[in-house]
Amino acid sequence: MSTIIAGHFQLQDQATQAVDALVRAGYPVERISSFFVNPAGQHDTFAVGGDRDKSPGAEDTDKGVATGVGAGAATGAAVGAATAPVTGPLGAVLGGLVGGHVGGLVGTLASTDDAQRPRRASGMLVAVEVGDDHQERRAIDVLRDVRAQQIERSEGHISGGDWRDFDPLSAPHLLSF
Repeated sequence: MSTIIAGHFQLQDQATQAVDALVRAGYPVERISSFFVNPAGQHDTFAVGGDRDKSPGAEDTDKGVATGVGAGAATGAAVGAATAPVTGPLGAVLGGLVGGHVGGLVGTLASTDDAQRPRRASGMLVAVEVGDDHQERRAIDVLRDVRAQQIERSEGHISGGDWRDFDPLSAPHLLSF
């Protein structure tokens, strides 16, 4: 795999200017790719639409629910038992049921950590395959000069102006500047 440097732009005209600047800097046009990245969830990876066959975090939901139900039921039962002189023997049972329900809801929400993962912004992406460190630094400078909003480093191959192995769901490795 080769190193790819990509810049994010909001407008098509900005992307066109970036491609022109990269060509002027000596990068072959067949090693430059420019395309629109859809917003998250709208990449049509599956025939029925969407990016994934399951919602993000769905694999961990059962664990989160089980943990939440257990903790909530135990807490609710303890509170119910403490109030038994007022609520009677059903206080502990009712406290356990209510606590388990609330704990299950909280556990479901706590188990989805997909929001923590960096996401690639939607908009125009201009990418160039570079051959060495000098070309990489120069590509970063060119994209910075044409005011790319974000610049990222990735791996892959661009052939005939097409980044064939681009994965819109991969977390971008953003470069700071």
